[in-house]
Amino acid sequence: MRLASLPAPGQSAQGLVAGPAGDLECHVAVPREPVRGVAVACHPHPLYGGAMSNKVVYTLASTALSHGLVAARFNFRGVGNSQGTHDSARGEVDDCLAVVDWLRALQPGQPLLLAGFSFGAFVSLQAASRAGAAALVSIAPPFGRYFDDAAPPPHPGCPWLVLHSRDDDTVSYEETAAILDTYDPPPQRVTVDGAGHFFHGRLDEVRNAMQGFLADHWT
Repeated sequence: MRLASLPAPGQSAQGLVAGPAGDLECHVAVPREPVRGVAVACHPHPLYGGAMSNKVVYTLASTALSHGLVAARFNFRGVGNSQGTHDSARGEVDDCLAVVDWLRALQPGQPLLLAGFSFGAFVSLQAASRAGAAALVSIAPPFGRYFDDAAPPPHPGCPWLVLHSRDDDTVSYEETAAILDTYDPPPQRVTVDGAGHFFHGRLDEVRNAMQGFLADHWT
């Protein structure tokens, strides 16, 4: 099913939107209350089981929804029913921007929240400055050696929250912290202990950090 319009307030829908490498599978939910913006959440690495069904990505989207934002999460190219093939975070940025454009066409003039987890955090950071995001939420963002030593993306130019666990065994906390310190201004950082990479049993901390951030920075 092609998503030609948004579902009714309080409802959600799943279907296909046009992307740069073919159709992208997308899930979108509309708040019951008046819309306060739009949000796009990006999932972890496609080659390691990442998909829009990931529980951290679901938490990002549902938290945005609870704050009054139309919330979309989608599968990058080559994942689920999305067409195309993996492109090492290059084409995936264009996928993200395509979903942003689709939402903006249906909700013109609304501010944009981008969010992502792991690989999706890197992609959404890459997309944020190009999309003119109003805010960015990054969960365990990888840099450097995870992407063939690519240079860090530009500053998103908006309020930016980063949440990371010190004991992350997939994305080095120390390496990420060192790179985040080079940004001016640096992002708002929330550090936890014992949550690992996937925040098993710790999703409330993701939700609470994001809720506090939106309460401070979303009008």
